[in-house]
Amino acid sequence: MSQKGKVYLVGAGPGDPKLITVKGMECLQKADVVVYDRLANPALLEYAPPHAERIYCGKLPDHHTMKQEAINQLLAEKALEGHTVVRLKGGDPSVFGRVGEEAEHLVDCGIEYEIVPGVTAGIAAPAYAGIPVTHRDYGSSFAVVTGHLREEKPELAVEKWRALAQGIDTVAFYMGIGNLPMIRAQLIAHGKDRHTPVAVIAWGTLPDQATVTGTLADIEQRLAENPHITNPAIILVGDVVRLREKIKWFESTQVKA
Repeated sequence: MSQKGKVYLVGAGPGDPKLITVKGMECLQKADVVVYDRLANPALLEYAPPHAERIYCGKLPDHHTMKQEAINQLLAEKALEGHTVVRLKGGDPSVFGRVGEEAEHLVDCGIEYEIVPGVTAGIAAPAYAGIPVTHRDYGSSFAVVTGHLREEKPELAVEKWRALAQGIDTVAFYMGIGNLPMIRAQLIAHGKDRHTPVAVIAWGTLPDQATVTGTLADIEQRLAENPHITNPAIILVGDVVRLREKIKWFESTQVKA
């Protein structure tokens, strides 16, 4: 093949394979190559044609099957060979999905691409747990924050935590269970009421979804009592969590094997 191909940077959604967008599904149906990550439901690969090459590039915190620079290069190489490439990312590719880095590399290589948004876990997992991230009575602002917080200048960290603790009604931390002690301590230290409700939602939108609720004061203890709650998980902090007991719907409908 001499003509350049095209890359589609596609959001796979939060886990439930039915939550991929129609456009994302259509991209998979015409793919020659699918490069997929750990949080993309493998069932979605069935939408790709039988001939399509499927390449796994999943990442764990302490082990990367393929480093980001290598993924960037792979996407470019496959497109330069003339293939239609789908980069399938869990959730939405623009929310902690490094889509910007991949798109920049494709621009540098002169390769055409599209970004196809997806349903992000920070909204979907709470919704499946019966918690809307905004509500007229409980919260009119919402923020998403990575749970893997880098070290930074102390004065910047103080301003960030103060804003999250005092200026945002509902905060979703992605993949933050390992940093929960630090997260709760920083929020309380910077002005968040220690009795603020918290929900930790694991494997959101999937049959094994499980949720633990508590407050900033006791959520660590609640998690210790529920060791099955592990990443991938969303930590949701805010008064909207109070709605869960009234309107939870998904977990109560699941029949466990």
